[in-house]
Amino acid sequence: MEIEPDKQKLIELAHYRMPYGKYKERYLVNLPLAYLVWFKQKGFPAGKLGEYLETMLDIKSNGLEPIIHKLQKEFPRE
Repeated sequence: MEIEPDKQKLIELAHYRMPYGKYKERYLVNLPLAYLVWFKQKGFPAGKLGEYLETMLDIKSNGLEPIIHKLQKEFPRE
């Protein structure tokens, strides 16, 4: 069985910005890893933001940020 990522969700994740706090308006991919780890320890927020923060922690922990940056360039938001 092969797992295929949801392309639209990945594009949305690439352009999702932090809605509040010290890093408000930063792309999630540009958040410090320590901040994402802190969220994991305290508990991710409910909903889409929490899901995206957790996914971004996995992405950054595995050194996959270039994929997100590539998506930002290839599928710019208007």
